[in-house]
Amino acid sequence: MAKKRTDEELQRVASGVRQLVRAAARAEKEFAAELASVDPTTRESARNLVHYLAVRRHDVRDLQAALQRLGLSSLGRLEAHVMASLQSVMHAIDALRGKPGGPMEMPPVTFDSGDEHLARNAKAILGPPARGLATRIMVTMPGEAADDPGLIRDLVEGGMRIMRINCAHDTILEWKRMLEHLRRAEAETKKRCLVCFDLAGPKLRTGPMTPGPAVIKWRPKRDSLGSVTEPAHVRFVARMQESDALAGAIPASPKLVAAARVGDTVELVDARGRVRRLAVVARSPDDFECETGSTAYVVPETRLVLERAGSVVAEGEIGELPHREQWIELHTGDKLEIRRGEAPGHDAVHDEDGKLISPAMVSCAVGELFDSVRKGERIYLDDGKFRGVIREVRKDCLVVEIAVALGGAAKLRAAKGINVPGSDLALSAITAKDLTDLDFVARHADMVGMSFVQRPDDVKALMKALAARRASKLGIVLKIETQAAFERLPSLLLAAMRHKPLAVMAARGDLGVEVGFERLSEVQEEILWFCEAAHVPVIWATQVLESLAKGGMPSRGEVTDAAMGSRAECVMLNKGPYIRETLRFLVDVLARMEKHQHKKTSRLRKLKVSGARRARAKR
Repeated sequence: MAKKRTDEELQRVASGVRQLVRAAARAEKEFAAELASVDPTTRESARNLVHYLAVRRHDVRDLQAALQRLGLSSLGRLEAHVMASLQSVMHAIDALRGKPGGPMEMPPVTFDSGDEHLARNAKAILGPPARGLATRIMVTMPGEAADDPGLIRDLVEGGMRIMRINCAHDTILEWKRMLEHLRRAEAETKKRCLVCFDLAGPKLRTGPMTPGPAVIKWRPKRDSLGSVTEPAHVRFVARMQESDALAGAIPASPKLVAAARVGDTVELVDARGRVRRLAVVARSPDDFECETGSTAYVVPETRLVLERAGSVVAEGEIGELPHREQWIELHTGDKLEIRRGEAPGHDAVHDEDGKLISPAMVSCAVGELFDSVRKGERIYLDDGKFRGVIREVRKDCLVVEIAVALGGAAKLRAAKGINVPGSDLALSAITAKDLTDLDFVARHADMVGMSFVQRPDDVKALMKALAARRASKLGIVLKIETQAAFERLPSLLLAAMRHKPLAVMAARGDLGVEVGFERLSEVQEEILWFCEAAHVPVIWATQVLESLAKGGMPSRGEVTDAAMGSRAECVMLNKGPYIRETLRFLVDVLARMEKHQHKKTSRLRKLKVSGARRARAKR
């Protein structure tokens, strides 16, 4: 009786596996045009991807359980070699049935060649990993790296093998300096580091805000009893540079700056009418620094008096100051207007009785947003801090109801992301800025990241732009960061496999907002699976060890996430003041995890803890 049940189960699983083999063969005919157009050296990988698509159109969970009961492969690791896996299981079933099957067609990818294809493709675009690792590490450059060659050298020495420059930030001048520092670091460390430029792409962002007052505030640090524990440091400069403005320096009359000496006193009356005295503690030819134990608010044209030993040495005034950044405060249930163009945003307007006269407003310069969305669709702002519903669509305005504001009320600032996951925006993935940046990137990069790619035509447009710049050998990184890109991932891969070399970045920031954070774990798994089937390397990106990079201490969840990154061919770190420490931490995590895991396969190395009981007995 038991033998009969086994025979019946063997017959059922044989039928199920044959069904998958037939489906894979049909899929090759379905995708014949796409397969014919890929680069000849990637055709085997493209066929394997098509076979994987065919298998994943079926729910094979019952078949997997039956195969496991028979002691056979459950097909849970077939991604890199689909047809070889199916044929191997079929041969095993036939052997158990005592009915050897006929000869089968040679699979396009074998168990060995599947892994070899992926390893070769990863090395072609990402280069070799640091010694002792299988996974490469990419690090995003902060703007300060342009003036900090030591940082870049430390990162190269520490294991960075790809330097990422985001074209949405800084300028060609800063990019040039970063590259100069990198080449010097390579020469000093004798370590190769590739360069990836991420094109900015057509990201939807909130427009400018109505500027606030031009004012600078300083204040000392105080303890709980109000005593000063650290004075405020105030720097006055004769000629204001962009870096000075970012550092909070204050422009002052050049004659006063030139006259200042250590030990002098600067006296002023601040915007609240309060007299403030500051002690000069350091100076250089174009600036001087003061300390004070008092808080002050200063505005342009504030009079400054420089005193030495009780006598007035020089007089001057404060120059032009940057306007303070403003924001819009939005509450759950509020209305928000998003208008076409770049008009400055503003808060809602109410009358004396608190009645709403007009809702808060922000602008968006990307006109396609207004032409593509529909009433009732979802819209998220600032990485999901605000979740809304489009209640009205006009020619140049969207009326949004804020369904959820983080914490019930939150601040919306300029240049924050806008996501419309339910909409199919008719946006070109390459902007005019991207084309201008490509003129520089094509001469200096090893690979280029394509932001907000959505359609196969976007990939073709990038390949055309590279060809026009004689840069067709440049690697392409498809950044999967929208719901549309994820849903079209197989088509994007087949389109991009016309080009070599190729990689995919799982850009989980915007992607999490678009697909919903509850689905992100599932989606990132699927990206890994499809790319392994295509033998395309994956870059695990966005917020990896972010708390460590920015604050010096990782969260437990981030450590687990970093360990998951070992299943990709590359892990990307973002910038932060603790990036050196973060790089060291990640290298340690990856080195440990790679001994235990390869893709979806657990590696059963010897575990020290397994001998703990025997060790205790000996003691």
